[in-house]
Amino acid sequence: MNSMKISSASVPATMKNYGKEPVKEPKMEEIQTPSQPEEKSIWEMMQEAREKAEAMRERFKLPNTTRYGDAPLEAYARLARARTRSDVNAAAGYAWRRMSQLKAALRQDPENAERIRAAIGQLQKAVTRANKKRRDLDREKLIKMRQARAAYQKQHRKAQQLKLELQRRQSMRVIREHGYMREAEIDNRLQDQLALTRMELQTQMQQLSASTAASIAQYGGSAMQTDSTASAAAPAAAVSIEA
Repeated sequence: MNSMKISSASVPATMKNYGKEPVKEPKMEEIQTPSQPEEKSIWEMMQEAREKAEAMRERFKLPNTTRYGDAPLEAYARLARARTRSDVNAAAGYAWRRMSQLKAALRQDPENAERIRAAIGQLQKAVTRANKKRRDLDREKLIKMRQARAAYQKQHRKAQQLKLELQRRQSMRVIREHGYMREAEIDNRLQDQLALTRMELQTQMQQLSASTAASIAQYGGSAMQTDSTASAAAPAAAVSIEA
């Protein structure tokens, strides 16, 4: 009797589905497909982040990139070669022009903002030191005139003293101008090192964020796979056969 009940209960379901295609249960691969596009996009984002980091690192390693620290070096070189007030004015004019260009580059190249600001600061010092050199040249010119007058009046001792003072002033000025060049070179190297350090830190942060995204994607994929397995196993556990 029990067997008859089971067969009679199963007949309507069989007749109801007669002539139609049998309903297929979803497979595990079909259940897991929604998570695949998300994982693929995350891996693509990670690859793009690595490529950007490598490209940026290579850009900083290239020796032909824009070197903003060359402008102060050129300004100090022109200032050191100046022998007259007109030469000093030309060197100061060059420094002013380069400062204007660097201020414009500060808005166009924010990645090198620190380097550009350092170069602008050095150029401002060059302009101030050009003003000092004008005063030094005026004093030296005055000493030369006094020396010539003393020699004309046959004041040989005074003329000799003025000559030694003039030589001392010129020697001190040359030493001071070499110090300006040395200061600009050291500052330029320091800015290069700081730029490389900032680049390395930025690369490490990008790699850290990429690895974190990969861990989150892996954890999310495993959790989704566990949920799909549990949902697929639930209907099978609910089936019961009457004895």
